[in-house]
Amino acid sequence: MIRVLLADDQPLIRAGFRALLELADDITVVGEAGNGGEAVQLCRSLQPDVALLDVRMPLMDGIQATRKIGADPELADLKVVILTNYALDEYVFAALRAGASGFLVKDIEPADLLQSVRVAARGEALLPPAVTKRLIEEYVATPPRPTPAPGLARLTDREREVLRLVATGRSNEEIAGDLVISHATVKTHVSRIMAKLLARDRAQLVVQAYESGLVTPG
Repeated sequence: MIRVLLADDQPLIRAGFRALLELADDITVVGEAGNGGEAVQLCRSLQPDVALLDVRMPLMDGIQATRKIGADPELADLKVVILTNYALDEYVFAALRAGASGFLVKDIEPADLLQSVRVAARGEALLPPAVTKRLIEEYVATPPRPTPAPGLARLTDREREVLRLVATGRSNEEIAGDLVISHATVKTHVSRIMAKLLARDRAQLVVQAYESGLVTPG
């Protein structure tokens, strides 16, 4: 059973998401919060698997809440998914930097919502290749001054090659085809890269690859 926490300052939106999520036999909503601070407290007490956080909330927004969750060792397994009204507003990349596993637009189709929660719970990033490329175009085209990612020097040449391909939005299957290796080998490389870079998920690999200068737009 996937345990989900909902955080949004609008009760009607929370009620709508709860109703949709609880249609699934493998998902249950364990708590609701009206602001980021309350969401962080409930995450610590309820230990959900996935937290759906509205990006804009009073007192503490979804980005600040994500940072606090990411900094708490007791919440290391919790996956944060940001809820937003727009697919690529100015907050999305900041949320990924803060440690979110991805984002969902609030008008998402019910079936896609359920599948997205399952994907997040498995530890996969909610960043399809097309979305990754759009994020790169919109927000990483003018990146801050490159800063080395912790652990980058520990990557092997092949791991750096895999990381570059992950950062361009390629799926594991596409990477396997590009490098002429098995899908299982790609998964192993990605897992090792995440461990060395202390990345929570694939989304964090994309952020670190660009912020470190390992990959540049274009």
